[in-house]
Amino acid sequence: MADVKKIATRDSYGNALKELGAQHDDLIVFDADLAGATKTATFQKAFPGRHFDCGIAEGNMIAVAAGASTMGLVPFASSFAMFAAGRAFEQVRNSIGYPHLNVKIGATHGGISVGEDGASHQCCEDFALMRSIPGMVVMSPADDVEARAMVKAAYEYVGPVYIRFGRAAVPVFHEEEGYTFEIGKGEVLQDGTDVAIIANGLMVAEAIEAGKLLAEAGISARIINMATIKPLDEELVLKAARECGKIITCEEHNILGGLGEAVCGVLAEKCPTPVRRIGVNDEFGHSGPAAALLKQFGLSAEHIVEVAKDFCGK
Repeated sequence: MADVKKIATRDSYGNALKELGAQHDDLIVFDADLAGATKTATFQKAFPGRHFDCGIAEGNMIAVAAGASTMGLVPFASSFAMFAAGRAFEQVRNSIGYPHLNVKIGATHGGISVGEDGASHQCCEDFALMRSIPGMVVMSPADDVEARAMVKAAYEYVGPVYIRFGRAAVPVFHEEEGYTFEIGKGEVLQDGTDVAIIANGLMVAEAIEAGKLLAEAGISARIINMATIKPLDEELVLKAARECGKIITCEEHNILGGLGEAVCGVLAEKCPTPVRRIGVNDEFGHSGPAAALLKQFGLSAEHIVEVAKDFCGK
């Protein structure tokens, strides 16, 4: 996919905030001393009076954003996923989730692809943490077009939202013209009948590539982009299970608590189906180049193909 345009979804986040900021005076942005990395600096340059740096005090940032939302403003609070979901969990739960306030959390640098920052910053637990908060919407976009549409949808939605954005540039496969995004709805990118591969984030591009390789091997794979982890598109999951008979989930997250477990929970109750989960296998990451780490942890098209071939007996 070398000839495909690649953009990091954290850049998409900054660009979307700037665009929305020009349309909505009530949109404000908080950051925790990381505006250059989270790309909220893009918004800051355009609207300096509506961007607030809270310093390295993520819990305070969340509390301030919660207060701002009670005054009719729509705050986006941003930091690395490890800090936004991890360090500030109590404030997210008690100050935003419990009163169900209209705060959006833009968390960048999630997953193994944070690379050289190492295990301490490679947050592979954020989906699990945020899914556990009642009423919290949890999403992870696959490319630039989806990410920008997702930020707009988050602004329009009334209630708490958590969105994970990536550090690494990923292929842009959506066409801008005619594209729409809806919270809680998955997307079939390729039809298939032998196995359904359900992915989100940067794993969607890998799943698309795996689908092509599997077709060459005589395996018909349905590729589904499940950008919203909560609320999950249960109808689409059940349809895939009934029509394909086998499910593979792919996520840049611990296999515990994320997309894989969300899918398994639905299937266990409503349509028992064999499932294979591809993700980080309940372990911490370590320092290294992002691309090398993704391959080492099996977050690649090649590994998806291996799992699918074994699963389908080919």
